[in-house]
Amino acid sequence: MNFLKSSANSLLLTALLIVVTTLSCRNKSAKQDGWVDLFDGKTLNGWKVLNQDWTHPDSKPDFYVENNMIVCNTTMNNEGGYLVTDKSYSDFILEFDVKIDTSLNSGLQCRSRVWEKDTSSIYVAGDAQGTKVPSKWRAGYVWGYQIEVDPSRRAWSGGLYEPGNRGWIVTLAGNEAARNAFKPLDWNHYKIKMDGNKIQVWVNDIPTVDTTDDMSSSGFLGLQFHGAFKEWQKDKKSMWKNIRIKEL
Repeated sequence: MNFLKSSANSLLLTALLIVVTTLSCRNKSAKQDGWVDLFDGKTLNGWKVLNQDWTHPDSKPDFYVENNMIVCNTTMNNEGGYLVTDKSYSDFILEFDVKIDTSLNSGLQCRSRVWEKDTSSIYVAGDAQGTKVPSKWRAGYVWGYQIEVDPSRRAWSGGLYEPGNRGWIVTLAGNEAARNAFKPLDWNHYKIKMDGNKIQVWVNDIPTVDTTDDMSSSGFLGLQFHGAFKEWQKDKKSMWKNIRIKEL
């Protein structure tokens, strides 16, 4: 009887050692690999909401966690905002998966900040002509690189845009391979690499941006919220998951 009990204890101890060793190896591998999850699948720890609705300053963009996803739900009482990281990042590789209703538009901010004072710039619009418009941005407005999520017929998902400053930097006009990379109403995998002034983007492994720019070298990351301006846009969703980063 004692022999059986001793054998059972030995087997249990061996099993525990295997589990501990396996977890230790995984953690060591993850650290060596350099990837860090920015979303734990359960909470919005490490993130905060930035309201960009000056008409309703007490309102709040609707971000919440559901089924291991960050969900952004459009509402009629807020015109826009972001869910941004507490931490700033400079050089990195960022990956995430996103799914969005075709009536919406969104994007992921990189190396972003808010203007400390009222600012003016020449803004390049997202029309076929690339219309340039003198624009003014109030203190507190978010600016910085945005990687576009655009399920519209224009199909510029993966393009490089800069809200709150210069507007479109790299469109996908004429780049049919890039325009067709995004899958409407499905999950799409994005990869973004920012290293010095080099900016590269892939959507579902298709390159969409490969350029250089010196405007911003560091800042927060952010998920964009667009409010509903028409009743039919209300309660439409964008969903984000598997958000991870490797700092370079």
